[in-house]
Parts: sequence; C-alpha cells; structure tokens
Amino acid sequence: MNKISALLLAGSLGLSACAGPAVAAEELVNAPASARIAKEGSGGLKTAIFAGGCFWGVEGVFSHVNGVKSAVSGFHGGNAASAKYDIIVSGLTDHAESVKVTYDPAVVRYDELLRIYFSVVADPTLKNRQGPDVGAHYRGALVPTSKEQAAVARAYIAQLGKSGLWSKPIVTAIEPYKAFYPAETYHQDFMAKNPRHGYIMRWDKPKVDALKALFPTHYRATFLRDAS
Repeated sequence: MNKISALLLAGSLGLSACAGPAVAAEELVNAPASARIAKEGSGGLKTAIFAGGCFWGVEGVFSHVNGVKSAVSGFHGGNAASAKYDIIVSGLTDHAESVKVTYDPAVVRYDELLRIYFSVVADPTLKNRQGPDVGAHYRGALVPTSKEQAAVARAYIAQLGKSGLWSKPIVTAIEPYKAFYPAETYHQDFMAKNPRHGYIMRWDKPKVDALKALFPTHYRATFLRDAS
C-alpha cells in the first residue's frame, strides 16, 4: 500500500459556498492500475462525468491531465429549473456538483481517469461530503456515458474494494446519466482564474501537486481553459 499524505496549506477559505470549517488533512492514495482496461475504440473523443465534492478541484485536476480536451463544471441530475448554484447549495435538489470531462482515449483511457479520480480527486469512503463540504450535492459519484464505461467503473470499484487501501467501505456511487447542466461562467476554470484563493490553496492545489507527483506521464503543466 502506497499512501501519500497531502500537505495542505493554511489560509483563509474566503467567502464561498465551496467552503467550510477546516478539518483534518486529506490522505491521498496511489490507487492501483485497473485490471479491466477500457476498450473505447477509435471513434474519436469520449465524455464522462465525475462528481467529487466542490467542482473547482475536480475540474482543476482533470484540466491538468494529458488527453483531456475539455473539463466543464456543472450539475448532474435534477432538472433544468433548479440547476443554479444558489439553489444547488441549499441541498434541496437532486443535483451533484460535477465535471463533464471530454477526453481522447488514444491518450488517456477511461480506466486511467478513474485511477486518477480515486487517487487524488475524491475520498471514496465519504458519503455526501468531501473535504470541508457537506451535503448530498457534494456526493462522490461516477456517471458513465456508455456501457463500456459503466462496466469498467463497476469492475474498478470492486477491485478497489478488495485492495485494502481504505479501512472503510467504498461508497462512491455509479449513477445513470440523466442530464448535465453547465455551471455559471464564473465557476469555469476557477482554479486558473483564482490561483491564490484560500479554498484553492487549502484543498485543491495539493490535489494537482499529487497528480504531478503520482502520474507524471499523465500530468500537463498548462491548465486547459474552457472559458475566457
């Protein structure tokens, strides 16, 4: 078992709904390579959705992954009428803060994205929370967009459950795709636009640092921007 403890920087969390009281430092895990390799063919770009707490950090990590062509923060589930940030954070909708990742499987496969997700993005043993953020809208979930992705996700979660990497059960859900609604413009590329934001420094920059350390061949130094 190879675990790397994140060095989380102190500082003000700032005024944001993606924020909460400081809690114990997260522990990042070097998850094993998937035994089930994704076979996504040569049909061009693929899309998958990942929920793992505040979408700023999820987007930030995947925006630094080679082969990712787009990472858009938004909301999965619920309905269009309630897909607004100030409503989502009330916790009264079925939405989850999520990131829609478009990627080139010839460069990075879905199973490799899963490994990155479970290693540095989200703690799979936490239910309806990540880091300091609490509520069902911060749940950890995988949203496959194809039968192949769904099969790979199920196999990998089962593999991780037998790995002994975590002392608690894995509770990350696999949710069927419903609808994805992009978040407001100011949420897009939030880490790139606000690199010194207290929440980013405390919770999300360490995840990108861990991506670089654990997956140097997948790491891209330049943040992939989707919005101006």
